[in-house]
Amino acid sequence: MNAYIFPGQGAQFSGMGLDLYENSQLAQELFEKANKILGFNITDIMFQGSAEDLKETKVTQPAIFLHSVILAKTLGDSFKPDMVAGHSLGEFSALVASGALTFEDGLKLVSQRALAMQKACELQPSTMAAVLGLEDQVVEDVCKQIDGVVVAANYNCPGQLVISGEIEAINKACEALKDAGARRALVLPVGGAFHSPMMEPAREELAAAIENTTFSKPNCPIYQNVTASAVTDETEIKANLISQLTAPVRWTQSVEQMIADGATLFTEVGPGKVLQGLVKKINRASETISATLESNN
Repeated sequence: MNAYIFPGQGAQFSGMGLDLYENSQLAQELFEKANKILGFNITDIMFQGSAEDLKETKVTQPAIFLHSVILAKTLGDSFKPDMVAGHSLGEFSALVASGALTFEDGLKLVSQRALAMQKACELQPSTMAAVLGLEDQVVEDVCKQIDGVVVAANYNCPGQLVISGEIEAINKACEALKDAGARRALVLPVGGAFHSPMMEPAREELAAAIENTTFSKPNCPIYQNVTASAVTDETEIKANLISQLTAPVRWTQSVEQMIADGATLFTEVGPGKVLQGLVKKINRASETISATLESNN
């Protein structure tokens, strides 16, 4: 069974999407439509902007979403997922690719999500840190002992977990985790504590937008970050999507469940190969490939 997976923030690169724009009439039309919806020419930043330009939150999230979704749409008949999943932001790409959301609604929600997250980051300084070489349970236990907000945010693969929370609490947790035997506990260059209670203001704002958006039954099950299980019910999809901003991304568990449910090939749709690397660390036997425009030829 073929699982299609969609990357999240951090996968962006200068020049992303230009090959799609130059080689596909459909891609060109969708990029132009995106410029109109967003009210600025995101294509200029994606195709010619610097890495610094692409880092701006209002740009990063829509840019990665557009690259993934437009690539999926250019695959035409060869795009036949048995299941889909996306890492954090990538869940929105997965929902559009599987037909649960329209391209337009998906882009609007991603844009609103980016701005809401930016606002939440500005309300209270917060951050994230990558922890390598410890079991999940040990990281969770250490976080519980720290004063202040610090929680497990991204279960990326065995031995790689990202924690999220208040700056002081994260710094204390990093020291405690090193004492507990972590190979590394490194504060990340991010704007805030994503997938933690610190994102509650963003969750409330996005919840209203999601409630007012029409969702359809997806063409195949989507393995959502919050539950790490197959979901096809629109009401359930919405509820999980609303919870996502303050809940952890259970990527390890999602991939394990997809494999248990029959996934043998994981196709990454979008910029970079980060998710393929994580899949291999979760299960070395799984086959992984990148979706390319050529698949349509």
